[in-house]
Amino acid sequence: MKLSNETLTILKNFSSINSGIVFRKGKHLKTVSQTKTILAEATLTEEMPQDFCIYDLNNFMLSLNNFENPTLIFNDVQVKIVSGKKSTNYRLTDKTMIVAPPDKHLTLPSNDVEFKFSEDNLNWILKSASLSSSTHISVESNPGEVLKIITFNADNDAATTNELELEEMSDKKFKMVFKTDNLKLIPGEYEVKISKKGISQFKNTKIDLQYWIAIEAKESKFEE
Repeated sequence: MKLSNETLTILKNFSSINSGIVFRKGKHLKTVSQTKTILAEATLTEEMPQDFCIYDLNNFMLSLNNFENPTLIFNDVQVKIVSGKKSTNYRLTDKTMIVAPPDKHLTLPSNDVEFKFSEDNLNWILKSASLSSSTHISVESNPGEVLKIITFNADNDAATTNELELEEMSDKKFKMVFKTDNLKLIPGEYEVKISKKGISQFKNTKIDLQYWIAIEAKESKFEE
């Protein structure tokens, strides 16, 4: 089998969430961070022929990049990466060596904040957070006001902040806070839903990809 550019992009992104990964037979792929604060799932264009595990996904991606348009051939102990007369026998690992995502499907316990995150806005917020070393990003509003996304440093009130106003209005007062490091999203447009019970869903509008990201409870608040 061969992997599409879209799948390679997803795998590269997933490697930033968890260095190891469990592939299941079929098209559905999930990963979870070591801290269990990020769960990502996607439907791939290819169908995996069997269950298998990769211990170091980033290293596996580097091995793939060492070939031009490679073909993957699987058995129980390894995946053979082949291109012309060149090949690499890449050993698979046991599932017990990897922090694996839960089998059950997640659902939001409530939908208390909802907005659309354009690709330009997402890129600007993440770049601004990086430039100002912002450790946290909040989504907040007051009744009758538009939603705002603000980057800040939770440990330094004097640090630079960045603010983006959205089009969506709110009838609630809230401040829902994320760790910047948890927003490991593939660039794109997302439909975002946040539950006051501590979890959010970022759903890509172009491909079958979504992230479940934990809210920072100590910094967040939601008033009924």
